[in-house]
Amino acid sequence: MQARSALFDLYGDYLRTRGSRAPVAALVRLLAPLDIAAPAVRTAVSRMVRQGWLHPLRMTSGPGYLLTPKAARRLDEATARVYRIGRGGWDGRFDLVLLHDPPLARRETERLAFLGYGPLSEQVWVAPRASDELDAVLQEAGAGYERFSAAHSAGSAGANAIVRKAWDLDRIGRSYQDFEAELQPVVKAVTVRSPDEEAYAARFRLVHAWRSFLFHDPQLPTPLLPPGWPGVHAAAFFDKHAARLRPAADRYVERCLHPAHRSGRVGFSDT
Repeated sequence: MQARSALFDLYGDYLRTRGSRAPVAALVRLLAPLDIAAPAVRTAVSRMVRQGWLHPLRMTSGPGYLLTPKAARRLDEATARVYRIGRGGWDGRFDLVLLHDPPLARRETERLAFLGYGPLSEQVWVAPRASDELDAVLQEAGAGYERFSAAHSAGSAGANAIVRKAWDLDRIGRSYQDFEAELQPVVKAVTVRSPDEEAYAARFRLVHAWRSFLFHDPQLPTPLLPPGWPGVHAAAFFDKHAARLRPAADRYVERCLHPAHRSGRVGFSDT
């Protein structure tokens, strides 16, 4: 796990609701259970400051870092997708983007994929839901484009054909199965006798692995998913263990943010 990626996870999952800030000493303590060393944390923090994700500030406990408005918006959107908040039904329409210029650079295609867009060709991208960030991403890239809301004239059959062309659902489905197989022993190893730090580390790895799906799964509406979609079972697995481990993880975070506070063990049901 890279320090920069872990910092995004840390701010998004724990610090966003705690003022979006933390002293650098606490950041080091919070990433230590993930085997991320202090020099790597400090280097990643400096890089995120240069990129406009973090802003340095002086805290009572020492030097610290605050999320910038840009970072807060990005993390809030990611959190809504991770926990599938506010996902309504589908109106049968796609957000269709036609690029005028040569193909986008890899960095921009990755950003479009993160926003839920898939390529029908190098210059045509489609998503089942319109992203509020898309215009800013394309304008920052200097790309000329047109954007349409469109429904397929062939109805559901045509819509499903579009989905199959834009995304490799077989590969994504296998990724969900692999996710469960790899994370099952990690979360199951945490019992009522485990210390809070162990629960925190297990939950962090669970959320980190789940968050990676934001880069290649557009989270299609139910009418566009194939029967028996593995993502449904994987989401239930994630929700169960993310909630089960949360109280202990929160206690560990509070102790790292406020080292004077000392307390005990996890307190969740081992079910």
